[in-house]
Amino acid sequence: MEVLVGNAGRMNELLAQISTAASEQSNGVSQVGAAVSELDEMTQQNAALVEETAAAAAALNEQATGLAKEVGRFKLPEAR
Repeated sequence: MEVLVGNAGRMNELLAQISTAASEQSNGVSQVGAAVSELDEMTQQNAALVEETAAAAAALNEQATGLAKEVGRFKLPEAR
């Protein structure tokens, strides 16, 4: 009978440890999920910045081309 009571006590200890470990694991998984969400948000922001940068680069290229055409109109006297 004492063995049975001892085993029951040990079983309760093991179940308590399992419960604690499961709770810690759940917290860890939640933290990983939050980190992945944050990474996803930053990735989307970076993608938007890349699009804005590409648009700005294209506009700058157009302006540089236009400026080169305008400057090309001027003729400087040849050096002697």
